[in-house]
Amino acid sequence: MKPFETAAAGVPRWRIWWLAVRPATLSISAVPVLVGAALAWRELGRLLWTPFALAALGALLIQIGTNLYNDVGDFERGADRAERLGPPRAVSSGWLAPGEVRVAAALAFGAATLVGAWLVRYGGWPILALGVASIAAGYAYTGGPRPIAYGATGELFVFAFFGLGAVLGTYYLQTGGVGWAAATAAAMIGMLAAAVIVVNNYRDLEGDRSVGKRTLAVSIGRGWSKVEFGLLIAVPYALLPLLAAATTAGWSLVLPAASAPIATWIVTRFALERPGPQFNRILADTAQLQFAFGCLLAVAFLL
Repeated sequence: MKPFETAAAGVPRWRIWWLAVRPATLSISAVPVLVGAALAWRELGRLLWTPFALAALGALLIQIGTNLYNDVGDFERGADRAERLGPPRAVSSGWLAPGEVRVAAALAFGAATLVGAWLVRYGGWPILALGVASIAAGYAYTGGPRPIAYGATGELFVFAFFGLGAVLGTYYLQTGGVGWAAATAAAMIGMLAAAVIVVNNYRDLEGDRSVGKRTLAVSIGRGWSKVEFGLLIAVPYALLPLLAAATTAGWSLVLPAASAPIATWIVTRFALERPGPQFNRILADTAQLQFAFGCLLAVAFLL
């Protein structure tokens, strides 16, 4: 019997593809666009809806392409073993063929390229450079001779592209410039997004080490990974006063702080739980924290 028949018999094919794009973490790409646009609206009192929608679509397509290519790339490199602790992957589980997932990833990156070409009309060469770098990094995350996901720079990749790049790129499309307020907001969102990768790599530390992946968690160990995770979660809250000083948002920026109890609970679980499948829930909760913090930050800018 084929693997697909044992693992996903009776599951609609659309559902398999939905699981393959990893919907629990897709908000990571949407939140920075929302934050960048909200800050621009606060400063200018208006929003260019077409570049906002296209930026959100482009960011989403790049993340989908990255996730799909990661699925097939890990399978082909032998990194998705039966004993892995994370959720089952589409290719290694036999649900989808490697070729069709590779084609789907290429289509997502291709569509993102078309969206980016349209955005260049609004933002010029800086948006062109950001788009090319983002798509190249999405492919290089698992592809190429030295994949990002197999080294110690995974968190830096996420911070740079799902924090700095996405927030500042969206803000630039709306305003034609960048500033300290936008850079601070971008860093805050990027750190929370990078925390999701920390959970993933902490959970998979032993398996990653066994297949030769040298993630930052493998390099620094579990103790320092806990410190890293705590800092990535805590620093965005510590930066709220600085952001208040850099904008006219003032006291409305206490809104994102309302998510601090959730953040504390997640950090506590990360520190105390034994490595295992329960970290799948912590990973999803960390992604939801980034979503909640980002949405509250956007609302604060809009008030």
